[in-house]
Amino acid sequence: MRVFIVTVALLCLLATGAVAQQNSSNDEAKEKKTKNVEPASKNSEKKPSPPAEKTETNPSSEEQKAAAPKPGTDKDKEEFDVSEVLPVLTHHQITLETKALKYTATTGRLPIKRSDGKIEAEMFFVAYTLDGQDPEKRPLTFAFNGGPGSATIWLHMGALGPRRAALLPNGLLPPAPYHIADNPSTLLDRSDVVLVDAISTGFSRAANAELSKKFLGVKGDIEAFSEFIRLYLSRYERWSSPLFLFGESYGTTRAAGIAGNLADQGISFNGITLLSTALTFQTLEYTKSNDQPYILLIPTFTMIASYHKKLPPDLMQDVDKARQESAQWAATDYTQALAKGDAISAEERQKVIAQMARYTGLSKEVLDQANLRIDVEKFTHYLLLDQKLRVGRLDGRFTGPDPNGVLDTPFYDPTEAAVLPPFTSVFNNYVRTELGYKTDMPYQVFPADQNFETSWNWGSGIGGFPDTATALRQAIVKNPYLKVLVMEGLYDLATPFYAADYTIDHLNLSPQYRKNISFTTYDAGHMVYLPADGLKKMKNDEAGFMDKALAGN
Repeated sequence: MRVFIVTVALLCLLATGAVAQQNSSNDEAKEKKTKNVEPASKNSEKKPSPPAEKTETNPSSEEQKAAAPKPGTDKDKEEFDVSEVLPVLTHHQITLETKALKYTATTGRLPIKRSDGKIEAEMFFVAYTLDGQDPEKRPLTFAFNGGPGSATIWLHMGALGPRRAALLPNGLLPPAPYHIADNPSTLLDRSDVVLVDAISTGFSRAANAELSKKFLGVKGDIEAFSEFIRLYLSRYERWSSPLFLFGESYGTTRAAGIAGNLADQGISFNGITLLSTALTFQTLEYTKSNDQPYILLIPTFTMIASYHKKLPPDLMQDVDKARQESAQWAATDYTQALAKGDAISAEERQKVIAQMARYTGLSKEVLDQANLRIDVEKFTHYLLLDQKLRVGRLDGRFTGPDPNGVLDTPFYDPTEAAVLPPFTSVFNNYVRTELGYKTDMPYQVFPADQNFETSWNWGSGIGGFPDTATALRQAIVKNPYLKVLVMEGLYDLATPFYAADYTIDHLNLSPQYRKNISFTTYDAGHMVYLPADGLKKMKNDEAGFMDKALAGN
């Protein structure tokens, strides 16, 4: 399954270093208490210590010491210390325009226990809570990235947190060394935010390799996050707060599953934001017997081709009209042509090739050789082949030469190469200095296991493709006040906007419930918040959505 896991080239590059660090001595953290440590009691969340006028940090408040694997064991039998330690509390202040925000950051891990109380895993989180607020009125947002197999560093340091990795205004890679800056579009002025890393990413770990398998799958992942949310609400006394979910990419798969799962446990959400949606994998995973993704990619191909000026002049004059025209063609003539398979006539085939070349910017020869079916890898390789450049998968506006040469690099995403270094460098420094979370463990932006993609448990094949759209529908019909916001990037090839539209349009909802779903689009890719204007728009869209959800009508 290759929809949301990072590109193979980049993952292999990271895996070697991450595995070496993990095997050397980096297990779990043991707390070294100092006079600066603040206990995470129930009162500390509601009534944090008064912050100083300027940002405070506790750089020595928790020293995390890694426990080495037991002698004589192999990698599959490694065990990690999942004993509980107090989280680190630090107090900070930023200014949004002319408004000062004083807030508390809680950094640590929560245990995931089995029924007898034994800890099976611990999930790392950073919670930002605005000081002096009434928890019964203050919204609380749980946010996470996807993959599966990605830490929540992207939403944390790129969009929702009070501090973010400094990028160029257009979202491109700045020169090293990389820096952190206040986030003028943080969600913190509207909601407390809890950013959570999935197990085997970030500092989240299961007790051992065998137990990891329990959580590395659609069902186990949803259950772990659901339990984290239940425990957080209990420990920090937030059961009475308005609740929101914010998921990106596979995080939308997870968010839908969590909403359906917790609806039966008495936990309802006011709103769910789906950024770069992936709920029904039949719309995304192309196979020899599934043509649907090829159809749903066409409008995104059109948008990217227009950006690189590969469309005919008449289409270039009005890109919005071109997008609508290509979507209409894809849903009609193209769909009918693919449905005929080998029975399509030679005349009709040539007509489809001509139209497809018009809407994708690809040559007729390539389309013919691909049997009218262009996947993401082929499109990113061939669109700018005449310039010896590959376009990005996460954002088709990004371009770059193939690292190993035009014909020798199997797949490469220039987008990831542009964002991974600043986010990784900035977060590793930020979490240890400003947030005071001391550990020798490597923060795994992606899992150290380069075979993580194939080991993910997608569930039984009998039911068809993985799907959590059903769980989302269940949550919607069980709670008529639940609002859903779908955010779409027009240049995103990982989760195409037309596929998201198709999924939502097939939830089988009556008008009463369908009115609770809204859409917003961005002139951006998968991570719509990378460019400064996209980040600002996303914050405004989310704030308006929360206002609507909190109105309760």
